[in-house]
Amino acid sequence: MQKIPFFLLLLLLVACGPHRQEEQPRQQILAAVKTTPVRDQGNSSLCWVYAMLGTIESEHLQRGDSVCLSPAYLARRVIERQATDYYFSRQQHPITLRGTASMVLDELRQDGIVPYDSYPDRPGTNYTVLCNQIEHLADVAAGQGRGLQWFREKMEEQLDETLGALPASHVYMLGAEYTRGEFARSVCAPREYKALTSFTHHPFYTSFILEIPDNRYHDSFYNVPLDTLMASINHHVCQGHPVCWEGDISNPYFGRKLYCDIPNKTVTQKSRQRDFERLETTDDHAMVIVGIIRHHGRLYYVMKNSWGKDWGRHGFICLSENYLRQNTIAVWMN
Repeated sequence: MQKIPFFLLLLLLVACGPHRQEEQPRQQILAAVKTTPVRDQGNSSLCWVYAMLGTIESEHLQRGDSVCLSPAYLARRVIERQATDYYFSRQQHPITLRGTASMVLDELRQDGIVPYDSYPDRPGTNYTVLCNQIEHLADVAAGQGRGLQWFREKMEEQLDETLGALPASHVYMLGAEYTRGEFARSVCAPREYKALTSFTHHPFYTSFILEIPDNRYHDSFYNVPLDTLMASINHHVCQGHPVCWEGDISNPYFGRKLYCDIPNKTVTQKSRQRDFERLETTDDHAMVIVGIIRHHGRLYYVMKNSWGKDWGRHGFICLSENYLRQNTIAVWMN
Protein backbone atom coordinates (compact mmCIF):
# COMPACT_ATOMS: atom_id res chain seq x y z
CA MET A 1 0.00 0.00 0.00
CA GLN A 2 1.30 3.50 -0.80
CA LYS A 3 2.50 5.70 2.06
CA ILE A 4 1.42 9.28 2.74
CA PRO A 5 3.42 11.38 0.25
CA PHE A 6 6.73 12.81 1.42
CA PHE A 7 5.34 16.33 1.19
CA LEU A 8 2.66 15.57 3.75
CA LEU A 9 5.16 13.79 5.98
CA LEU A 10 7.21 17.00 6.03
CA LEU A 11 4.12 18.92 7.02
CA LEU A 12 3.45 16.40 9.76
CA LEU A 13 6.99 16.77 11.11
CA VAL A 14 6.56 20.53 11.21
CA ALA A 15 3.23 20.23 12.95
CA CYS A 16 4.53 17.81 15.56
CA GLY A 17 7.94 19.41 16.09
CA PRO A 18 9.12 20.70 19.46
CA HIS A 19 7.19 23.65 20.85
CA ARG A 20 6.36 25.00 24.27
CA GLN A 21 3.27 23.54 25.85
CA GLU A 22 1.38 26.84 25.78
CA GLU A 23 2.07 27.36 22.05
CA GLN A 24 -0.22 26.10 19.32
CA PRO A 25 1.48 24.27 16.42
CA ARG A 26 1.80 26.61 13.46
CA GLN A 27 0.74 23.81 11.15
CA GLN A 28 -1.79 21.03 11.62
CA ILE A 29 -2.76 18.25 9.23
CA LEU A 30 -6.52 17.84 9.15
CA ALA A 31 -6.71 15.28 6.33
CA ALA A 32 -4.24 13.38 4.15
CA VAL A 33 -5.03 11.25 1.09
CA LYS A 34 -2.72 8.53 -0.24
CA THR A 35 -1.27 9.34 -3.65
CA THR A 36 0.66 7.72 -6.48
CA PRO A 37 3.95 9.41 -7.51
CA VAL A 38 3.96 12.91 -8.98
CA ARG A 39 4.33 12.92 -12.77
CA ASP A 40 5.36 15.53 -15.30
CA GLN A 41 2.99 16.50 -18.12
CA GLY A 42 5.94 18.08 -19.92
CA ASN A 43 5.23 20.30 -22.92
CA SER A 44 1.52 19.58 -23.14
CA SER A 45 -1.91 20.83 -22.10
CA LEU A 46 -2.77 17.48 -20.54
CA CYS A 47 -3.17 18.60 -16.92
CA TRP A 48 -6.82 17.47 -17.03
CA VAL A 49 -5.70 13.93 -17.97
CA TYR A 50 -3.05 13.72 -15.26
CA ALA A 51 -5.38 15.16 -12.63
CA MET A 52 -8.32 12.85 -13.35
CA LEU A 53 -6.16 9.74 -13.68
CA GLY A 54 -4.33 10.74 -10.48
CA THR A 55 -7.69 11.04 -8.73
CA ILE A 56 -8.74 7.56 -9.88
CA GLU A 57 -5.38 6.12 -8.78
CA SER A 58 -5.64 7.71 -5.33
CA GLU A 59 -9.19 6.47 -4.97
CA HIS A 60 -7.93 2.92 -5.52
CA LEU A 61 -5.21 3.41 -2.90
CA GLN A 62 -7.94 4.49 -0.48
CA ARG A 63 -9.59 1.10 -1.09
CA GLY A 64 -6.33 -0.78 -0.49
CA ASP A 65 -5.83 -1.36 -4.22
CA SER A 66 -3.08 -0.11 -6.53
CA VAL A 67 -3.37 0.96 -10.16
CA CYS A 68 -1.27 3.21 -12.39
CA LEU A 69 -2.82 4.47 -15.65
CA SER A 70 -1.39 5.78 -18.92
CA PRO A 71 -1.91 9.48 -19.81
CA ALA A 72 -0.12 8.97 -23.15
CA TYR A 73 -2.71 6.39 -24.23
CA LEU A 74 -5.58 8.82 -23.65
CA ALA A 75 -3.68 11.64 -25.36
CA ARG A 76 -3.18 9.44 -28.41
CA ARG A 77 -6.87 8.54 -28.57
CA VAL A 78 -7.91 12.19 -28.29
CA ILE A 79 -5.53 13.12 -31.13
CA GLU A 80 -6.84 10.31 -33.34
CA ARG A 81 -10.45 11.33 -32.73
CA GLN A 82 -9.81 14.99 -33.45
CA ALA A 83 -7.64 14.23 -36.48
CA THR A 84 -10.58 12.69 -38.35
CA ASP A 85 -12.71 15.72 -37.47
CA TYR A 86 -9.94 18.05 -38.64
CA TYR A 87 -9.68 16.19 -41.95
CA PHE A 88 -13.38 16.30 -42.75
CA SER A 89 -13.89 19.86 -41.44
CA ARG A 90 -11.24 21.07 -43.91
CA GLN A 91 -9.07 22.69 -41.24
CA GLN A 92 -11.99 24.30 -39.43
CA HIS A 93 -11.51 22.24 -36.23
CA PRO A 94 -7.82 22.35 -35.20
CA ILE A 95 -6.40 19.53 -33.07
CA THR A 96 -5.95 20.58 -29.45
CA LEU A 97 -5.17 18.71 -26.24
CA ARG A 98 -6.94 21.18 -24.01
CA GLY A 99 -9.90 19.72 -22.16
CA THR A 100 -11.67 19.07 -18.87
CA ALA A 101 -11.51 16.10 -16.52
CA SER A 102 -14.96 15.01 -17.71
CA MET A 103 -13.38 14.24 -21.08
CA VAL A 104 -11.17 11.64 -19.40
CA LEU A 105 -14.28 9.84 -18.15
CA ASP A 106 -15.79 10.08 -21.65
CA GLU A 107 -12.62 8.65 -23.20
CA LEU A 108 -12.49 5.79 -20.70
CA ARG A 109 -16.00 4.78 -21.74
CA GLN A 110 -15.26 5.02 -25.45
CA ASP A 111 -11.64 3.84 -25.81
CA GLY A 112 -10.74 2.12 -22.54
CA ILE A 113 -7.37 2.52 -20.83
CA VAL A 114 -4.10 0.65 -20.36
CA PRO A 115 -1.65 0.53 -17.42
CA TYR A 116 1.13 3.09 -17.31
CA ASP A 117 3.85 0.44 -17.53
CA SER A 118 2.52 -0.83 -20.84
CA TYR A 119 2.37 2.66 -22.41
CA PRO A 120 4.52 5.07 -20.38
CA ASP A 121 5.18 8.75 -20.99
CA ARG A 122 8.12 9.57 -23.20
CA PRO A 123 10.07 12.42 -21.54
CA GLY A 124 10.51 15.42 -23.79
CA THR A 125 7.48 14.75 -25.99
CA ASN A 126 6.27 18.01 -27.51
CA TYR A 127 2.55 17.51 -28.06
CA THR A 128 2.15 20.88 -29.76
CA VAL A 129 4.62 19.81 -32.45
CA LEU A 130 2.94 16.41 -32.69
CA CYS A 131 -0.51 17.93 -33.27
CA ASN A 132 0.96 20.23 -35.94
CA GLN A 133 2.54 17.23 -37.66
CA ILE A 134 -0.78 15.37 -37.71
CA GLU A 135 -2.57 18.41 -39.12
CA HIS A 136 0.08 18.69 -41.84
CA LEU A 137 -0.49 15.05 -42.83
CA ALA A 138 -4.24 15.73 -43.04
CA ASP A 139 -3.60 18.77 -45.22
CA VAL A 140 -1.40 16.73 -47.56
CA ALA A 141 -3.97 13.93 -47.74
CA ALA A 142 -6.77 16.37 -48.56
CA GLY A 143 -4.74 18.58 -50.89
CA GLN A 144 -3.32 15.70 -52.93
CA GLY A 145 -6.48 13.62 -52.93
CA ARG A 146 -4.83 10.72 -51.10
CA GLY A 147 -7.89 10.05 -48.98
CA LEU A 148 -8.70 9.19 -45.37
CA GLN A 149 -7.09 5.74 -45.32
CA TRP A 150 -3.70 7.09 -46.41
CA PHE A 151 -3.96 9.84 -43.81
CA ARG A 152 -4.79 7.41 -41.00
CA GLU A 153 -1.90 5.12 -41.90
CA LYS A 154 0.57 8.01 -41.94
CA MET A 155 -0.88 9.36 -38.71
CA GLU A 156 -0.42 6.02 -36.95
CA GLU A 157 3.19 5.90 -38.14
CA GLN A 158 3.79 9.38 -36.73
CA LEU A 159 2.11 8.55 -33.41
CA ASP A 160 4.11 5.31 -33.11
CA GLU A 161 7.34 7.20 -33.75
CA THR A 162 6.59 9.94 -31.22
CA LEU A 163 4.64 8.15 -28.47
CA GLY A 164 5.55 4.51 -29.10
CA ALA A 165 3.55 1.66 -30.62
CA LEU A 166 0.36 0.75 -28.83
CA PRO A 167 0.51 -2.33 -26.59
CA ALA A 168 -1.59 -5.44 -27.18
CA SER A 169 -5.34 -4.97 -27.29
CA HIS A 170 -5.75 -6.98 -24.08
CA VAL A 171 -4.62 -6.03 -20.59
CA TYR A 172 -3.29 -8.64 -18.17
CA MET A 173 -3.57 -7.83 -14.46
CA LEU A 174 -3.20 -10.21 -11.51
CA GLY A 175 -3.66 -13.25 -13.73
CA ALA A 176 -6.82 -11.90 -15.38
CA GLU A 177 -7.27 -10.85 -19.01
CA TYR A 178 -9.25 -7.72 -19.92
CA THR A 179 -10.03 -5.80 -23.05
CA ARG A 180 -9.07 -2.14 -22.75
CA GLY A 181 -12.73 -1.29 -22.21
CA GLU A 182 -13.16 -3.92 -19.52
CA PHE A 183 -10.02 -2.72 -17.77
CA ALA A 184 -11.32 0.87 -17.84
CA ARG A 185 -14.63 -0.21 -16.28
CA SER A 186 -12.75 -2.17 -13.61
CA VAL A 187 -10.85 0.94 -12.49
CA CYS A 188 -13.66 3.47 -13.03
CA ALA A 189 -17.26 2.33 -13.28
CA PRO A 190 -19.72 4.32 -15.42
CA ARG A 191 -21.14 7.29 -13.49
CA GLU A 192 -18.70 6.65 -10.64
CA TYR A 193 -17.66 10.32 -10.57
CA LYS A 194 -19.87 13.38 -10.40
CA ALA A 195 -18.85 16.84 -11.61
CA LEU A 196 -19.87 19.76 -9.35
CA THR A 197 -19.74 23.49 -9.96
CA SER A 198 -21.25 26.65 -8.45
CA PHE A 199 -22.57 29.51 -10.55
CA THR A 200 -25.75 31.56 -10.29
CA HIS A 201 -26.51 32.05 -13.98
CA HIS A 202 -28.15 28.58 -13.80
CA PRO A 203 -30.47 27.26 -11.06
CA PHE A 204 -28.91 25.43 -8.14
CA TYR A 205 -29.46 21.67 -7.81
CA THR A 206 -29.77 21.22 -11.55
CA SER A 207 -27.27 20.08 -14.18
CA PHE A 208 -26.12 22.29 -17.05
CA ILE A 209 -23.47 22.36 -19.77
CA LEU A 210 -20.73 24.53 -18.31
CA GLU A 211 -19.81 27.39 -20.66
CA ILE A 212 -16.03 27.18 -20.70
CA PRO A 213 -13.94 26.80 -23.87
CA ASP A 214 -12.35 23.51 -22.78
CA ASN A 215 -15.70 21.76 -22.27
CA ARG A 216 -15.49 20.52 -25.83
CA TYR A 217 -17.61 17.41 -25.28
CA HIS A 218 -20.42 19.54 -23.81
CA ASP A 219 -20.48 17.63 -20.53
CA SER A 220 -22.99 18.54 -17.82
CA PHE A 221 -22.08 19.73 -14.32
CA TYR A 222 -24.27 19.64 -11.21
CA ASN A 223 -24.75 23.14 -9.80
CA VAL A 224 -24.70 23.74 -6.04
CA PRO A 225 -24.23 26.80 -3.77
CA LEU A 226 -20.61 27.74 -3.05
CA ASP A 227 -20.82 26.80 0.63
CA THR A 228 -22.22 23.40 -0.33
CA LEU A 229 -19.41 22.90 -2.85
CA MET A 230 -16.74 23.67 -0.24
CA ALA A 231 -18.44 21.48 2.36
CA SER A 232 -18.52 18.62 -0.13
CA ILE A 233 -14.80 18.99 -0.81
CA ASN A 234 -14.02 19.07 2.91
CA HIS A 235 -16.15 16.04 3.68
CA HIS A 236 -14.72 14.04 0.81
CA VAL A 237 -11.06 14.73 1.60
CA CYS A 238 -11.56 14.22 5.34
CA GLN A 239 -12.98 10.78 4.54
CA GLY A 240 -9.71 9.92 2.74
CA HIS A 241 -10.94 10.48 -0.83
CA PRO A 242 -9.16 12.59 -3.48
CA VAL A 243 -10.94 15.37 -5.35
CA CYS A 244 -10.09 16.37 -8.93
CA TRP A 245 -9.94 20.19 -9.14
CA GLU A 246 -10.05 22.53 -12.11
CA GLY A 247 -9.69 26.26 -11.78
CA ASP A 248 -7.86 29.50 -12.41
CA ILE A 249 -4.09 29.80 -11.89
CA SER A 250 -3.60 32.83 -14.15
CA ASN A 251 -4.14 35.21 -11.22
CA PRO A 252 -1.18 36.87 -9.43
CA TYR A 253 -1.61 34.78 -6.26
CA PHE A 254 -0.73 31.37 -7.71
CA GLY A 255 2.73 29.86 -7.56
CA ARG A 256 4.58 32.74 -5.93
CA LYS A 257 5.17 30.67 -2.82
CA LEU A 258 4.23 27.34 -1.30
CA TYR A 259 1.11 28.71 0.40
CA CYS A 260 -1.09 30.57 -2.09
CA ASP A 261 -3.73 32.86 -0.63
CA ILE A 262 -5.93 35.79 -1.66
CA PRO A 263 -5.38 38.29 1.13
CA ASN A 264 -7.82 40.92 2.36
CA LYS A 265 -10.79 39.69 0.37
CA THR A 266 -14.04 38.04 1.36
CA VAL A 267 -15.16 35.73 -1.43
CA THR A 268 -18.93 35.42 -1.75
CA GLN A 269 -21.18 33.72 -4.25
CA LYS A 270 -21.89 37.13 -5.76
CA SER A 271 -18.24 38.23 -6.08
CA ARG A 272 -17.27 34.85 -7.51
CA GLN A 273 -20.04 35.07 -10.12
CA ARG A 274 -19.09 38.62 -11.05
CA ASP A 275 -15.47 37.66 -11.78
CA PHE A 276 -16.55 34.60 -13.78
CA GLU A 277 -18.95 36.64 -15.92
CA ARG A 278 -16.24 39.23 -16.53
CA LEU A 279 -14.05 36.38 -17.80
CA GLU A 280 -11.51 37.14 -15.07
CA THR A 281 -11.82 33.66 -13.54
CA THR A 282 -10.96 31.10 -16.21
CA ASP A 283 -10.36 27.37 -16.51
CA ASP A 284 -6.56 27.20 -16.69
CA HIS A 285 -5.32 24.12 -14.87
CA ALA A 286 -6.25 20.87 -13.12
CA MET A 287 -4.76 19.23 -10.02
CA VAL A 288 -5.75 16.72 -7.33
CA ILE A 289 -6.75 17.78 -3.81
CA VAL A 290 -4.99 15.30 -1.51
CA GLY A 291 -5.02 16.96 1.89
CA ILE A 292 -6.23 19.76 4.17
CA ILE A 293 -4.00 21.60 6.65
CA ARG A 294 -4.26 24.56 8.99
CA HIS A 295 -1.31 26.92 8.55
CA HIS A 296 -1.00 29.89 10.92
CA GLY A 297 -4.70 29.58 11.63
CA ARG A 298 -5.81 29.53 7.99
CA LEU A 299 -7.21 26.58 6.08
CA TYR A 300 -5.22 25.31 3.06
CA TYR A 301 -5.76 22.51 0.57
CA VAL A 302 -2.78 20.37 -0.46
CA MET A 303 -2.70 20.03 -4.24
CA LYS A 304 -0.85 17.35 -6.21
CA ASN A 305 0.34 18.88 -9.48
CA SER A 306 1.69 17.34 -12.69
CA TRP A 307 4.72 19.56 -13.29
CA GLY A 308 7.28 17.14 -11.90
CA LYS A 309 8.85 16.78 -8.47
CA ASP A 310 11.11 19.81 -8.84
CA TRP A 311 8.13 22.19 -8.75
CA GLY A 312 6.57 23.42 -5.50
CA ARG A 313 7.58 21.09 -2.71
CA HIS A 314 8.20 17.71 -4.33
CA GLY A 315 5.37 18.48 -6.79
CA PHE A 316 2.80 19.71 -4.23
CA ILE A 317 1.50 23.16 -3.33
CA CYS A 318 -1.12 24.58 -0.90
CA LEU A 319 -4.07 26.74 -1.93
CA SER A 320 -6.06 28.60 0.70
CA GLU A 321 -9.76 28.19 1.34
CA ASN A 322 -10.27 31.70 -0.02
CA TYR A 323 -8.33 30.77 -3.16
CA LEU A 324 -10.57 27.76 -3.82
CA ARG A 325 -13.76 29.72 -3.16
CA GLN A 326 -12.69 32.31 -5.72
CA ASN A 327 -10.99 30.23 -8.40
CA THR A 328 -12.64 26.80 -8.51
CA ILE A 329 -14.36 26.15 -11.82
CA ALA A 330 -15.37 22.55 -11.09
CA VAL A 331 -14.50 19.47 -9.05
CA TRP A 332 -15.01 15.75 -9.59
CA MET A 333 -15.79 13.40 -6.71
CA ASN A 334 -16.23 9.66 -6.43
